[in-house]
Amino acid sequence: MAGIGRASLFLASGTVVSRILGFIKVIVLARAIGLHSVGDAFAVANQLPNQVYVIVAGGVLTAVLVPQIVRSSLHDDGGKAYINKLITLALVILAATTLVATLLAPVLTQFVGARFSEPIVTLAIGFAYWCIPQIFFYGLYTVLGEVLNARKSFGPFTWVPVLNNVVAIAGLVVFMALFGSGERPVTEITAPMVAVLAGSATLGVLVQAVVLFYFWKRIGLRYRPDFGWRGVGLGAAGKMASWTFGMLILTTIAGVIETQVATEASGGDDASVAVLSTAWLIFMLPHSVITVSVATAYFTRMSEHAAAGDMASVREDASSAIRGTSLVIVLAAAGIAVCAYPFAAVFTPDSFTQARDVGNVIIAYVLGLVAFCILFVVQRTFYALGDTRTPFYFTLFQVVLVIAGVLACGLLPAEWIAAGIALVVTIAGTAQTVFAAVLLRRRLQSIDGARILRSLVKYLVAVIIPVILGIVLLVLLGGTRDGGFAVSGIVGALVSMMLIGIVMSTAYLGMLLLMRSTELAALTEPILGRLRR
Repeated sequence: MAGIGRASLFLASGTVVSRILGFIKVIVLARAIGLHSVGDAFAVANQLPNQVYVIVAGGVLTAVLVPQIVRSSLHDDGGKAYINKLITLALVILAATTLVATLLAPVLTQFVGARFSEPIVTLAIGFAYWCIPQIFFYGLYTVLGEVLNARKSFGPFTWVPVLNNVVAIAGLVVFMALFGSGERPVTEITAPMVAVLAGSATLGVLVQAVVLFYFWKRIGLRYRPDFGWRGVGLGAAGKMASWTFGMLILTTIAGVIETQVATEASGGDDASVAVLSTAWLIFMLPHSVITVSVATAYFTRMSEHAAAGDMASVREDASSAIRGTSLVIVLAAAGIAVCAYPFAAVFTPDSFTQARDVGNVIIAYVLGLVAFCILFVVQRTFYALGDTRTPFYFTLFQVVLVIAGVLACGLLPAEWIAAGIALVVTIAGTAQTVFAAVLLRRRLQSIDGARILRSLVKYLVAVIIPVILGIVLLVLLGGTRDGGFAVSGIVGALVSMMLIGIVMSTAYLGMLLLMRSTELAALTEPILGRLRR
């Protein structure tokens, strides 16, 4: 358990630094090009490589690589030959995908942004040609990083994105130095502007990936291309990957429909694609820092226990991961919901109306944060068991709900479309989590449900008073009215969020201590022990 804690803490520290820089990047990007027409065009183009990569390899690599590499470590050579074969196959697929996607850039962009006006679509296509090569480098980063994770070298995977953000921020600074900043018509965006803006984004992903080769050498691995793919058990990996591939096709279809419906609000001052992207970044912050850090460390351990047939330990790992992450995630969700308007004002400091619109989308998303984080652990438990088929079914369930709800959002007034989409995602994700938990319980006979439920109820009761205190402080700081200190600018927003966060965190921890939370004791005891020494 101590090893899991140290690994999780190291992962979280890297993610915190990366996410802070990520927020700085988004703030600078909003200042450079705004969150509307040009921002929407860049958001669609910069999301394209992620969408294509996720379909072809993203989740497939995560679901398949770690369990397979853990099992291959039992080979005489420690799995080195198997790793080279697996990596070579992955890179060939990624290279072919990147080439095809680049050739199809106009088609893909017009499909995703089907409801954009013609000038925005033209600009998005220009951005896409520069952004789509990110597919290969995202894949390379994932492949090299997952091998490091499987070998219990967790740090590099979460720390190297810092370099990505540094390069991207530098590119945005150069853009503003050369071309100025602020909202501008799409017709004023020139080819050099596109090259600097999108080219620097891709350069950051390239640096993020290539640096991991250095850490491979640190743990005694050296990549050598190996095309001898027959007879090494890759068939089993391929079968697992096929279900994950289908699952990712489903989620991407839902994502494309979300984008297409959201673009109905593009072209004016209403929240659209760029706002949804910014709100999702905020939503993902606590998930990335807390859940992913803990679950990544547990994932390797669960894979080892599953490979040994120790289902009792798998259950305990899953229960411990859910209870430990939820303790912090409940507070994070409540804090972000209360601070949604000040948070949004960091990105839109010159307009309370825009801050309110972004804030409403943040609130709609964050209502589903706890369920989203639990789902992440449940899904990784299935992956550790070598089961990618069951996640396909509960993802299909969620996608059907999302598509139906998002299409209905197209009937809403333009100013509410983005918030409606976010709320649909929250409702569908919560239903998916319940369904997935039921399926995991059947698979493991038990998932320690009673203890998990008691912990969740305790956390939710403990956060009631902190939420009340946070809302009172938000109103006193003017976070709900135009011209209020909390939404008056970046400094006011940051100071207000810090004050509200301190008050809510102190009250929440105090409530958990009064309620004698065993999870809090388990979390704080190693820290207190170190301080005593």
